[in-house]
Formats: sequence, structure tokens, C-alpha cells
Amino acid sequence: MTELPDAHPSPSASPSVSSAPPAVAFFDVDETLISVNSMSRFLRHHLRVAGRSRPALDEAVRGLRTLAARGASRPELTRAYYRLYAGCDARELAAQGRAWFAEETRAGDLFLTATVAALREHRRRGETVVLVSGSFAPCLDPIAQWLGADEVLCARPESVEGVLTGGLDLAMLGEEKADAVRALLCARGVRADRCHAYGDHASDLAMLRAVGHPVVVGADPLLARCAEEHGWRRIPASAGPRSLRDWGEQRPSIEGRTSRDVRRRSEDA
Repeated sequence: MTELPDAHPSPSASPSVSSAPPAVAFFDVDETLISVNSMSRFLRHHLRVAGRSRPALDEAVRGLRTLAARGASRPELTRAYYRLYAGCDARELAAQGRAWFAEETRAGDLFLTATVAALREHRRRGETVVLVSGSFAPCLDPIAQWLGADEVLCARPESVEGVLTGGLDLAMLGEEKADAVRALLCARGVRADRCHAYGDHASDLAMLRAVGHPVVVGADPLLARCAEEHGWRRIPASAGPRSLRDWGEQRPSIEGRTSRDVRRRSEDA
């Protein structure tokens, strides 16, 4: 079992630990918890089940690569990606996401061993587990359900009456991740210095800095330098057993909670 360093309470915290809300562990998803880029892999699945040809996928990928080659920013690339889903029914995408997740798990090596072990340790300690990602609900909800995550903070494609318009209400990139983390902690009354965050990419840096216990996954050069300078913990980004059965007991569902439910609660707060 992965042992985590204890979070240090503030000197002003109440001496009654049981009365304090549980600490929160935030996890990026792609290449932090799973070994693949969920957005690109799901796009391939979506185009296939929608009856689109392989050239359609090649064209979509080529368009994104052309934008990148021209120096487009990460937010610009993200918005271009979500434009590819204009006209899609949100419920159909959710069903496709479940099918995509089943395919990925059958292929094996989807989850990263050390990070999943850390997530399970946070759960064992009674802490809240939150996934934070620029990917979207069709990809993330099945992952969250299997892991037993409590909430999902993710990109929000614009939709009208359940149909995606191709617009994007929230990209959940960079500083937006940090803002979402701070907003959740404020709403729950949890001190940031009690919380952990896990990320693998330089774009996760703001989120890592928003908590008291940042953890770097893998070998991103910028994050590695920050870990060296500030004494942050590091864990490897190594894939786990080929079969989900090898993980032992499967985690329970999140009782019907999806990223859409999380958004609704945030808007109601």
C-alpha cells in the first residue's frame, strides 16, 4: 500500500480533527491516472462508431496538427478540438464514452500504477478525491466511476437542448484548474495546506501550486525542476496490470454523480 505523508494542519485549526471537513486530493487524468490521451483516443472511437471513415479521422488530426505547427496556444487547440463535436447529442456521446472506456480497459495497461495506488490511499484515509481535466464528461465519467472519485471538474462544451454547438464554456486548462481547485476548497471550507494535487504536465503547475502537497507524476522537465527546488514528491508514470481484475476489488460507483452533476452543484452554490 502506498504510504502518503501526513498533511499538516494549520496552527489555528480546531483540535478536533473529526469536526474538520476531509482533505481533498486532486488528480489530473491524462498521463497522470491513465496512460493515454483520452481526448485523442475518444475522438478516434467517436468517428468510428459514427460511421466516419479513417480519412475523416486523419483530416481532423491533420487540422489540429496544422494549428499547433502555426503556433496556436493550448486553449486555441482545445477549442478547435471541441468544435469537432458540433451537432452531437450529449447522451449519445456519454454512451460512446462508456463503450470507449470498456474498449480501453480490455486492451490493458490503461491505469498508471503508482498514481492509482496513491488515489486508493487517499480514499482509505477518508479524503475526498476530485478529478481535474481538460477532457470532457464522456471520457471522464466512466473513469471516475471505476476509481470511485467523488467529483469531476472538467471542460464544459457548450450545448443547447442536449446538443453540442461546437463552442466551449470552460476549457479547464492551466490557471482554470487552479481556480477550480480554490473554488471547491473555499466552498467546502477546506484549507489548501491539507490537500494534495497530482499532475504530469507543465500545464498542471498552477494546480499543483494551489495546494500544500503537490505531487509530480512522470518526468516533465519543468515540473521536475519545481519538485527539485521545492522538495515536492515525485512518483513514476508506469502502467499497471493488463487486466482490471488484477487490481483486486473494483471500486464502487460514485452513486450516479457525473461531471454534469458537479457543475450543477457548483452553479447552485
